[in-house]
Amino acid sequence: MEPNSWPADRVERWPIDRLVPYARNARTHSDAQIEQVAASIREWGWTNPVLVAEDGGIIAGHCRVLAGKQLGLAEVPVMLARGWSETQKRAYVLADNQLGLNAGWNPDLLRLELSELKGLDFDVALIGFDDESERAMPDVSPQLSGMQYSVVVRCSDEAQQTELLARLEGEGLRCEALIT
Repeated sequence: MEPNSWPADRVERWPIDRLVPYARNARTHSDAQIEQVAASIREWGWTNPVLVAEDGGIIAGHCRVLAGKQLGLAEVPVMLARGWSETQKRAYVLADNQLGLNAGWNPDLLRLELSELKGLDFDVALIGFDDESERAMPDVSPQLSGMQYSVVVRCSDEAQQTELLARLEGEGLRCEALIT
């Protein structure tokens, strides 16, 4: 699709009550997450428009709308997905949420950023991090983050297996040896 023909190409402001949540939205939002998004809107303003269908149905931005209602906003920025088929709208509801989950983190850079923000007395809880989530960060390369593979390698003897496991673990991979 050419940039000049993008269906969602212009930001408008619509009354928040005009927006209709997608009844089959499979993504869930806890009260805590809605509060985090509301806090982010208070801190930085509304930075990401809600994507809506021509009838006002929300395609992307359900949590932002819930946070906006919690904040008592009368209107919010929207982008209108003109000309999308029902299939495209349904698929994008899922794609918008899933595609972001496929990204990873560079744990070293993330730790550095969080550490420096904390050093500047910035409350990292505002951006969805806490001390527990920082400790739970996986130490894997960003290309592999979120992906898990099982690979079976047959070794000729125990020495070869030990050497291979040491090399793979040295590259940051989690390995298990299964004896058959």
